Amino acid sequence: MIRFFRERPILSGVIGLFLLLVLLGCFPIVPETKQAVVVRFGKPVRILNRYQAGRPIGTAGAGISWRLPYPFEEIVWIDKRILDVDMAPQQVLSSDQRWLQVDAYARYRIVDPLLMYIRARDEKQLAEQLRPILGSEVRNELGNRPFAALLSPERQGIMDTVRNSLNRIASQYGVKIIDVRIKKTDLPDGAPLQAAYESMRTARQQEARSIRAQGMKQAQIIQAQADADAAKTYAASFGKDPEFYDFYRAMQSYRTTFVGDSDSKPAAPTTVILSPNDDYLKQFAGHSR
Repeated sequence: MIRFFRERPILSGVIGLFLLLVLLGCFPIVPETKQAVVVRFGKPVRILNRYQAGRPIGTAGAGISWRLPYPFEEIVWIDKRILDVDMAPQQVLSSDQRWLQVDAYARYRIVDPLLMYIRARDEKQLAEQLRPILGSEVRNELGNRPFAALLSPERQGIMDTVRNSLNRIASQYGVKIIDVRIKKTDLPDGAPLQAAYESMRTARQQEARSIRAQGMKQAQIIQAQADADAAKTYAASFGKDPEFYDFYRAMQSYRTTFVGDSDSKPAAPTTVILSPNDDYLKQFAGHSR
Protein backbone atom coordinates (compact mmCIF):
# COMPACT_ATOMS: atom_id res chain seq x y z
CA MET A 1 0.00 0.00 0.00
CA ILE A 2 2.79 2.37 0.94
CA ARG A 3 4.64 1.46 -2.26
CA PHE A 4 1.47 2.17 -4.27
CA PHE A 5 1.25 5.71 -2.92
CA ARG A 6 4.96 6.30 -3.37
CA GLU A 7 4.76 5.36 -7.02
CA ARG A 8 1.79 7.70 -7.60
CA PRO A 9 2.58 10.95 -5.73
CA ILE A 10 -0.05 13.08 -7.54
CA LEU A 11 -2.85 10.67 -6.73
CA SER A 12 -1.57 10.41 -3.20
CA GLY A 13 -1.66 14.19 -2.88
CA VAL A 14 -5.22 14.38 -4.18
CA ILE A 15 -6.41 11.65 -1.81
CA GLY A 16 -4.60 13.29 1.09
CA LEU A 17 -6.16 16.68 0.34
CA PHE A 18 -9.59 15.09 0.11
CA LEU A 19 -9.17 13.35 3.47
CA LEU A 20 -7.96 16.63 5.01
CA LEU A 21 -11.04 18.48 3.75
CA VAL A 22 -13.30 15.72 5.08
CA LEU A 23 -11.55 15.89 8.44
CA LEU A 24 -11.84 19.67 8.62
CA GLY A 25 -15.53 19.42 7.67
CA CYS A 26 -16.11 17.26 10.74
CA PHE A 27 -15.16 20.20 12.99
CA PRO A 28 -17.19 23.21 11.80
CA ILE A 29 -16.73 26.62 13.40
CA VAL A 30 -20.05 28.06 14.54
CA PRO A 31 -20.09 31.90 14.22
CA GLU A 32 -21.42 33.96 17.11
CA THR A 33 -24.26 35.32 14.98
CA LYS A 34 -25.38 31.92 13.69
CA GLN A 35 -27.22 28.93 15.02
CA ALA A 36 -27.17 25.61 13.21
CA VAL A 37 -29.38 22.57 12.75
CA VAL A 38 -27.41 19.37 12.21
CA VAL A 39 -29.32 17.11 9.81
CA ARG A 40 -28.59 13.40 9.43
CA PHE A 41 -30.04 11.89 6.25
CA GLY A 42 -32.75 14.62 6.20
CA LYS A 43 -33.64 14.27 9.88
CA PRO A 44 -32.58 17.02 12.35
CA VAL A 45 -30.63 15.50 15.24
CA ARG A 46 -29.26 18.46 17.25
CA ILE A 47 -28.92 22.24 17.34
CA LEU A 48 -25.69 24.22 17.72
CA ASN A 49 -25.46 27.65 19.39
CA ARG A 50 -29.23 27.89 19.83
CA TYR A 51 -30.75 31.33 20.48
CA GLN A 52 -31.88 31.93 24.06
CA ALA A 53 -33.83 35.00 25.09
CA GLY A 54 -31.88 37.23 27.46
CA ARG A 55 -28.51 35.67 26.63
CA PRO A 56 -26.22 38.02 24.69
CA ILE A 57 -25.00 36.88 21.30
CA GLY A 58 -21.41 35.63 21.53
CA THR A 59 -21.67 33.75 24.84
CA ALA A 60 -21.28 29.98 25.26
CA GLY A 61 -22.37 27.97 22.21
CA ALA A 62 -20.30 29.47 19.43
CA GLY A 63 -16.90 28.13 18.35
CA ILE A 64 -15.60 24.73 17.19
CA SER A 65 -18.12 21.89 17.10
CA TRP A 66 -18.28 18.49 15.43
CA ARG A 67 -20.39 16.45 13.03
CA LEU A 68 -20.18 13.31 10.94
CA PRO A 69 -18.65 13.85 7.51
CA TYR A 70 -20.88 14.75 4.59
CA PRO A 71 -23.16 13.20 3.34
CA PHE A 72 -23.94 11.52 6.65
CA GLU A 73 -24.61 14.84 8.34
CA GLU A 74 -25.02 18.36 6.98
CA ILE A 75 -25.48 21.74 8.64
CA VAL A 76 -28.25 24.25 7.98
CA TRP A 77 -27.11 27.70 9.12
CA ILE A 78 -29.72 30.04 10.65
CA ASP A 79 -29.14 33.68 11.62
CA LYS A 80 -29.56 34.63 15.29
CA ARG A 81 -29.86 38.34 14.54
CA ILE A 82 -32.99 40.37 13.81
CA LEU A 83 -34.08 39.94 10.20
CA ASP A 84 -36.65 41.78 8.11
CA VAL A 85 -39.17 40.94 5.41
CA ASP A 86 -40.74 43.46 3.01
CA MET A 87 -44.37 43.23 2.00
CA ALA A 88 -45.04 43.61 -1.69
CA PRO A 89 -46.74 47.04 -2.21
CA GLN A 90 -50.46 46.53 -2.63
CA GLN A 91 -53.76 48.40 -2.66
CA VAL A 92 -55.98 48.26 0.43
CA LEU A 93 -59.60 49.46 0.74
CA SER A 94 -60.08 51.39 4.01
CA SER A 95 -63.31 51.41 6.01
CA ASP A 96 -64.29 54.79 4.50
CA GLN A 97 -64.04 53.24 1.01
CA ARG A 98 -60.72 54.75 -0.04
CA TRP A 99 -58.11 52.79 -1.92
CA LEU A 100 -54.67 53.08 -0.33
CA GLN A 101 -51.26 52.14 -1.73
CA VAL A 102 -49.49 50.52 1.25
CA ASP A 103 -45.85 49.49 1.62
CA ALA A 104 -44.93 47.78 4.93
CA TYR A 105 -42.23 45.59 6.47
CA ALA A 106 -41.76 43.38 9.53
CA ARG A 107 -38.69 42.72 11.69
CA TYR A 108 -38.38 39.29 13.26
CA ARG A 109 -36.04 36.82 14.95
CA ILE A 110 -35.84 33.04 14.63
CA VAL A 111 -36.18 31.76 18.21
CA ASP A 112 -36.84 28.08 17.45
CA PRO A 113 -34.49 26.90 14.68
CA LEU A 114 -35.77 23.32 14.80
CA LEU A 115 -39.39 24.37 14.18
CA MET A 116 -38.25 26.80 11.49
CA TYR A 117 -36.35 24.01 9.71
CA ILE A 118 -39.34 21.65 9.87
CA ARG A 119 -41.79 24.25 8.51
CA ALA A 120 -39.65 26.24 6.08
CA ARG A 121 -36.29 24.46 5.67
CA ASP A 122 -34.22 27.65 5.34
CA GLU A 123 -34.31 31.43 5.79
CA LYS A 124 -35.14 32.22 2.18
CA GLN A 125 -38.22 30.00 2.13
CA LEU A 126 -39.22 31.36 5.55
CA ALA A 127 -39.23 34.93 4.20
CA GLU A 128 -41.28 33.82 1.20
CA GLN A 129 -43.89 32.31 3.52
CA LEU A 130 -43.99 35.28 5.89
CA ARG A 131 -44.40 37.88 3.12
CA PRO A 132 -47.99 36.97 2.07
CA ILE A 133 -48.99 36.52 5.73
CA LEU A 134 -47.77 40.04 6.50
CA GLY A 135 -49.66 41.42 3.51
CA SER A 136 -52.85 39.65 4.57
CA GLU A 137 -52.68 40.94 8.17
CA VAL A 138 -51.97 44.51 7.07
CA ARG A 139 -54.81 44.39 4.55
CA ASN A 140 -57.29 43.00 7.09
CA GLU A 141 -56.43 45.56 9.75
CA LEU A 142 -56.35 48.61 7.50
CA GLY A 143 -59.63 47.50 5.94
CA ASN A 144 -61.27 48.06 9.34
CA ARG A 145 -59.81 51.55 9.79
CA PRO A 146 -60.56 54.94 8.18
CA PHE A 147 -57.88 56.64 6.13
CA ALA A 148 -57.56 59.47 8.70
CA ALA A 149 -56.46 56.97 11.35
CA LEU A 150 -53.20 56.41 9.44
CA LEU A 151 -52.40 60.13 9.75
CA SER A 152 -52.95 60.29 13.51
CA PRO A 153 -51.29 58.83 16.65
CA GLU A 154 -53.73 55.93 16.29
CA ARG A 155 -51.36 54.57 13.63
CA GLN A 156 -49.08 53.13 16.33
CA GLY A 157 -51.96 51.15 17.80
CA ILE A 158 -52.79 49.78 14.36
CA MET A 159 -49.23 48.55 13.91
CA ASP A 160 -49.25 46.92 17.36
CA THR A 161 -52.44 45.06 16.43
CA VAL A 162 -50.89 43.87 13.16
CA ARG A 163 -47.76 42.74 15.01
CA ASN A 164 -49.75 40.72 17.56
CA SER A 165 -51.85 39.07 14.86
CA LEU A 166 -48.79 38.28 12.75
CA ASN A 167 -46.91 36.97 15.79
CA ARG A 168 -49.58 34.34 16.47
CA ILE A 169 -49.11 32.94 12.96
CA ALA A 170 -45.32 33.38 12.82
CA SER A 171 -44.88 31.44 16.07
CA GLN A 172 -45.84 28.33 14.08
CA TYR A 173 -42.57 28.83 12.16
CA GLY A 174 -40.43 29.33 15.28
CA VAL A 175 -40.36 33.09 14.66
CA LYS A 176 -40.97 36.03 16.99
CA ILE A 177 -42.14 39.28 15.38
CA ILE A 178 -40.23 42.22 16.84
CA ASP A 179 -41.93 45.08 15.02
CA VAL A 180 -44.18 45.96 12.07
CA ARG A 181 -43.95 49.30 10.30
CA ILE A 182 -45.65 50.99 7.37
CA LYS A 183 -43.02 52.65 5.19
CA LYS A 184 -45.48 54.55 3.01
CA THR A 185 -49.23 54.97 2.66
CA ASP A 186 -50.48 56.90 -0.36
CA LEU A 187 -53.66 57.31 -2.34
CA PRO A 188 -53.42 55.87 -5.85
CA ASP A 189 -52.75 58.39 -8.60
CA GLY A 190 -55.66 59.67 -10.65
CA ALA A 191 -59.32 60.30 -9.81
CA PRO A 192 -59.27 58.73 -6.30
CA LEU A 193 -56.42 61.02 -5.25
CA GLN A 194 -58.13 64.16 -6.59
CA ALA A 195 -61.43 63.15 -4.98
CA ALA A 196 -59.67 62.70 -1.66
CA TYR A 197 -58.04 66.12 -1.93
CA GLU A 198 -61.41 67.73 -2.69
CA SER A 199 -63.03 65.90 0.22
CA MET A 200 -60.28 67.01 2.59
CA ARG A 201 -60.50 70.61 1.31
CA THR A 202 -64.29 70.68 1.78
CA ALA A 203 -64.00 69.27 5.29
CA ARG A 204 -61.42 71.89 6.28
CA GLN A 205 -63.53 74.70 4.80
CA GLN A 206 -66.56 73.53 6.77
CA GLU A 207 -64.45 73.36 9.90
CA ALA A 208 -63.16 76.92 9.28
CA ARG A 209 -66.72 78.25 8.80
CA SER A 210 -67.81 76.59 12.00
CA ILE A 211 -64.89 78.12 13.91
CA ARG A 212 -65.61 81.59 12.50
CA ALA A 213 -69.32 81.32 13.37
CA GLN A 214 -68.45 80.26 16.90
CA GLY A 215 -66.02 83.17 17.19
CA MET A 216 -68.63 85.67 15.99
CA LYS A 217 -71.12 84.26 18.49
CA GLN A 218 -68.65 84.65 21.34
CA ALA A 219 -67.77 88.18 20.17
CA GLN A 220 -71.44 89.21 20.16
CA ILE A 221 -71.92 87.79 23.64
CA ILE A 222 -68.85 89.64 24.93
CA GLN A 223 -69.93 92.90 23.20
CA ALA A 224 -73.46 92.66 24.62
CA GLN A 225 -72.12 92.01 28.10
CA ALA A 226 -69.72 94.95 27.79
CA ASP A 227 -72.53 97.26 26.63
CA ALA A 228 -74.72 96.12 29.47
CA ASP A 229 -71.96 96.74 32.00
CA ALA A 230 -71.26 100.18 30.50
CA ALA A 231 -74.95 101.12 30.58
CA LYS A 232 -75.17 99.96 34.17
CA THR A 233 -72.11 102.04 35.09
CA TYR A 234 -73.48 105.10 33.27
CA ALA A 235 -76.88 104.74 34.92
CA ALA A 236 -75.30 104.48 38.37
CA SER A 237 -73.04 107.49 37.75
CA PHE A 238 -75.74 109.72 36.18
CA GLY A 239 -78.21 108.86 38.93
CA LYS A 240 -75.84 110.25 41.51
CA ASP A 241 -75.34 113.58 39.65
CA PRO A 242 -78.19 114.57 37.26
CA GLU A 243 -76.48 117.90 36.41
CA PHE A 244 -73.36 116.08 35.22
CA TYR A 245 -75.56 113.80 33.10
CA ASP A 246 -77.17 116.89 31.50
CA PHE A 247 -73.71 118.35 30.84
CA TYR A 248 -72.38 115.06 29.39
CA ARG A 249 -75.32 114.69 27.01
CA ALA A 250 -74.94 118.32 25.86
CA MET A 251 -71.22 117.77 25.10
CA GLN A 252 -72.05 114.70 23.01
CA SER A 253 -74.63 116.67 21.06
CA TYR A 254 -72.21 119.58 20.45
CA ARG A 255 -69.54 117.19 19.13
CA THR A 256 -71.96 115.52 16.75
CA THR A 257 -73.41 118.82 15.53
CA PHE A 258 -70.30 120.99 15.19
CA VAL A 259 -67.46 118.48 14.76
CA GLY A 260 -68.93 115.18 13.69
CA ASP A 261 -67.62 111.75 14.66
CA SER A 262 -66.62 108.53 13.05
CA ASP A 263 -70.21 107.29 12.92
CA SER A 264 -71.94 110.48 11.76
CA LYS A 265 -70.17 113.33 9.96
CA PRO A 266 -71.78 116.31 8.23
CA ALA A 267 -71.83 115.88 4.49
CA ALA A 268 -70.68 119.53 4.09
CA PRO A 269 -69.83 122.47 6.38
CA THR A 270 -72.99 123.63 8.15
CA THR A 271 -73.77 127.05 9.58
CA VAL A 272 -76.07 127.18 12.60
CA ILE A 273 -77.57 130.53 13.69
CA LEU A 274 -79.04 130.55 17.18
CA SER A 275 -79.74 133.10 19.83
CA PRO A 276 -77.15 133.23 22.62
CA ASN A 277 -80.04 132.72 25.02
CA ASP A 278 -81.23 129.53 23.29
CA ASP A 279 -81.55 126.56 25.67
CA TYR A 280 -79.40 124.46 23.33
CA LEU A 281 -76.38 126.66 24.11
CA LYS A 282 -76.97 126.98 27.81
CA GLN A 283 -73.88 124.91 28.68
CA PHE A 284 -71.63 127.58 27.08
CA ALA A 285 -72.85 130.05 29.72
CA GLY A 286 -71.21 127.92 32.40
CA HIS A 287 -74.47 127.31 34.29
CA SER A 288 -77.86 125.80 33.70
CA ARG A 289 -80.79 128.06 32.95
